[in-house]
Amino acid sequence: MEQREQKRVLRNWKDERDSAALYEALATIERNPRLCSIFTKLAASEFEHSQFWAERLRAQGQPLPGFRPSHRTRIMAGLARRFGVAFVVPSITARELADRNRYSNQEDAKAAGLTEEERGHAAVMRTIGIYDQIPREAGVAPRNKGGNALVNNLRAAILGATDGLASNFCLLMGVAGGGAHTSTILLTGVAGLVAGACSMGLGEWLSVTNAREMAKSQVDTDVDEIQARSAWQHKELVLLHEAKGMSEEDAKHAAERILAHDPGAIESLTRDEVVFDAAHMGINPSSAAAFSFFLFAAGAIVPLLPFFLASATPGIIASATLSLAALFVLGLLTSFFNGRSPVFSGVRQVGIGAAAALVTFLVGSIFGAVIS
Repeated sequence: MEQREQKRVLRNWKDERDSAALYEALATIERNPRLCSIFTKLAASEFEHSQFWAERLRAQGQPLPGFRPSHRTRIMAGLARRFGVAFVVPSITARELADRNRYSNQEDAKAAGLTEEERGHAAVMRTIGIYDQIPREAGVAPRNKGGNALVNNLRAAILGATDGLASNFCLLMGVAGGGAHTSTILLTGVAGLVAGACSMGLGEWLSVTNAREMAKSQVDTDVDEIQARSAWQHKELVLLHEAKGMSEEDAKHAAERILAHDPGAIESLTRDEVVFDAAHMGINPSSAAAFSFFLFAAGAIVPLLPFFLASATPGIIASATLSLAALFVLGLLTSFFNGRSPVFSGVRQVGIGAAAALVTFLVGSIFGAVIS
């Protein structure tokens, strides 16, 4: 039990130092002085969190290890330099929410207010991602306005490729398990690719469109919900309003009004969060649908390729090997959106895909024996 507790505290310390390092990197990359200031403040806040865990480590008699940013942090900073800060905002937001959820089960973190602060950090990053129209200072180049669209399309692409790969992989394993000839397997795979790509594209378009409409209709409900959040800390609310483009002084006044439960201020904040987040959820439904269609097809063709070159058992083995390798790569990519570690995301995706394919292969074998 003691060793587990030490690992927990050490992991928390490393995560907070990683977050601080990433925000420091974003502050050096971002060319808008106002956003640089926000990232610097977030870095300082995360460093304060790490100091909390450093004190816990010392209290346990553990030496404080040297710090080196994780591979994930270095990759995120590199992506921000290459594609702009907006590109990595969704991943950082997901990570902040993951930290909040993890801390919600840790009594010492909750007592120190870390859970609410991480929620505030996530709200700030989400707002930065949404408000691409922040007023620019004279001589400051605009941020990458296409960043959110690129992230949205990338998310849809990864989901589409994963869905196409997994569904066609399982479909082909089921047919192959039933003893079908190679020509039948190929025909089934092509049909599954086309039908699935059409379904995925339509589903993505409807999902994004409906999500936006639903979010806009929930403003009144969310006003009541945000009024119940009395634990928002002043400094997090100030950062949230600075992210929207307010001066620091105006942001402080706005935060004070909210903390005083001014209904007008709370409703204004809620409407901004809900309506702009709704638009952010699907910047372009048609673009997301097109990405989903083509990436589903690209994923679905992976397990099909070996059957053009091999038949029977060699084709099945090659298809399974290629498909599981592709699932692992796609799992690595999903880690940029779910806040989990790349290896965990990749292994989880492979495990689920392998289990699903094995089940369909066994079902196909049983059903094939019954009808033959």
